[in-house]
Amino acid sequence: MSRSTSPAVPRTAAPADQSPRSAKLAVTVFPLLIIGGAVAALLAPATFSPLSAGVTYALMIIMFGMGLTLTLPDFALVLRRPVPVIAGVAFQFALMPLLAFAIAWVLQLPPALAAGMILVGSVPGGTSSNVVTYLARGDVALSVTMTSISTLLSPLLTPLLTLWLAGQYLPVPAGDMAKSILQIVLIPVVAGIVLRLLLPRIVVAIQPALPWISVLGITYVVLAVVSGSHDVLASAGVLLIVGIMIHNLMGYGLGYAAAALTRAPVPTRRAISVEVGMQNSGLAAGLGSAHFSPEAALPGAIFSVWHNISGGLLASYWGRRRAAPEVAQD
Repeated sequence: MSRSTSPAVPRTAAPADQSPRSAKLAVTVFPLLIIGGAVAALLAPATFSPLSAGVTYALMIIMFGMGLTLTLPDFALVLRRPVPVIAGVAFQFALMPLLAFAIAWVLQLPPALAAGMILVGSVPGGTSSNVVTYLARGDVALSVTMTSISTLLSPLLTPLLTLWLAGQYLPVPAGDMAKSILQIVLIPVVAGIVLRLLLPRIVVAIQPALPWISVLGITYVVLAVVSGSHDVLASAGVLLIVGIMIHNLMGYGLGYAAAALTRAPVPTRRAISVEVGMQNSGLAAGLGSAHFSPEAALPGAIFSVWHNISGGLLASYWGRRRAAPEVAQD
């Protein structure tokens, strides 16, 4: 999921046979549930289209759950290892928006879909990246920190990037979008962090339930967006899906290559690759629906389905290949 289906994962990698069950479920059962939601919305759009009124609240619950999984040491890594954190976040906010713009231009997507694609590229990383990084034997601490930092930067960077790249397709209400991100992302995340500081034992006790709350939230978003854009998906679906797959897969590849250029060790390359390639697509769908149109929310909804599938496959592949800490060709 976007930062939406991620269970809490260990901050350091563990042997593969000790992977938490919740983490394994995140890359197997969760995508199936999201796919099921998308299929249900296509088959019965009139039944689920009224759900669009609650998308903002669903996203706020998801982001609150994200805040409950964060601790202050997640942010302290910026001071201890600033180079990979800063490089990774910079790669994400540079590579993914430009890549989305290029794909939308090459495929000649309709304006609403092009704006939605660019919005997907401009949002912060998704929390399912933390689970995928863990199962892929990557640097989990770096992944968690990158997601946290990119999320906190999103109220500023997401509207600016969307205005710059998508403004030629549709009018972009950057100020209203920034306010929405503050409401949907920053306030719930900070509230979750504060609650964990005040009531740590209670929060730790309920953490096994958080991934299920998250996946229900992102499934809700997919149901609402897909049902509201049934006709557009039917006419432009194949082209849009191809563009989203290319966007996600090239994000993995370019993220890995960019990390390799910094001579980072293989676990760090894997973490940055996954973090760059997996976006908070649930947030993109919510913003697209709120500030553009239901059609502009479609890329985010489809990305939510696809990146969980590709992330699971990538985790399975890398998880079987133990990464040496030294710089090496993977």
